[in-house]
Amino acid sequence: MKLLEVNQVSKRFGGLTANQDVTFSVDTGQVVGLIGPNGAGKTTMFNCVAGFFAPTAGSILLGGRNIAGFSPEACARAGVARTFQIARTFTSMTACENVMTAAMLLEHNVARARAAAMQWLAFARLERFADKPAGSMTISEQRRLAVARALAIQPRILLMDEVMAGLNPSEVREAVDVVLRIRDRGIACLIVEHVLEGIMPIADKIVVLDRGVKIAEGTPQEVSSDPVVITAYLGE
Repeated sequence: MKLLEVNQVSKRFGGLTANQDVTFSVDTGQVVGLIGPNGAGKTTMFNCVAGFFAPTAGSILLGGRNIAGFSPEACARAGVARTFQIARTFTSMTACENVMTAAMLLEHNVARARAAAMQWLAFARLERFADKPAGSMTISEQRRLAVARALAIQPRILLMDEVMAGLNPSEVREAVDVVLRIRDRGIACLIVEHVLEGIMPIADKIVVLDRGVKIAEGTPQEVSSDPVVITAYLGE
C-alpha cells in the first residue's frame, strides 16, 4: 500500500532549480534509499516532504492526504518524522530529556512521556545514557538518539539524512540494525545516504537523483548496474 506519494515535485529558489518534476513513492513499512552525487537535490526533497520547504509545484501525499506546504509541526502531527545529517541533540540535556521533548508532542503527562522516552531509548539501545548529558555521547550514539527522538512522535514514515556518514564499520552495522528494527515495526523509512554499502543491502528500492532530476528507480541490484547511474557517480 502506498504511504507516501511524491508527484511531479519541483522546488525552485529564484533562478535555481533544486528539484524538477520528481516522482516516486514509499509503501507502508518499506525502506527506500534516496541517493545521488553531491548537489543532486536529495536534502531539498527531504525538506519538502518534512515541511521545511513548500514545493514550487507538485503534490506530496501521505496516506492520500496532500501535505505539500504543511509546516514541519503539521507534517510531524500527520506522521512524518526526520533526522538531520548533523545530529541536532540538546547537548546539555540528558538523553531521556531529549527524547521527552518529542514524546510530549503527543503525551502531555510528564511521567508517561518519560516512560515513552525510556522505551525508545531502549529500542535504540541507549538506555544506559538515559540520565547522562547528550553531549557526552559519541557522534554515532547521538545519531541513534536523534532517531529515538524522531520515533517518539510515533511516525508513519521516518526520513533519515545520512545517518551512516562518517561512521566506522561497526557503527554502520549498528545503524543498519536500527533501520531494520524500525521497518519490522511497520514504519517506512526514506533514507538519504552516501554510504552505499550501508543502504544497498537493506533498501527495498533505490531512487537516484542527479542535478535535481530523477534518473533511475529500482531495486539496489538494478540501480547499481544502471549505466546512467554509474556515469552520474563516476563521470564519463
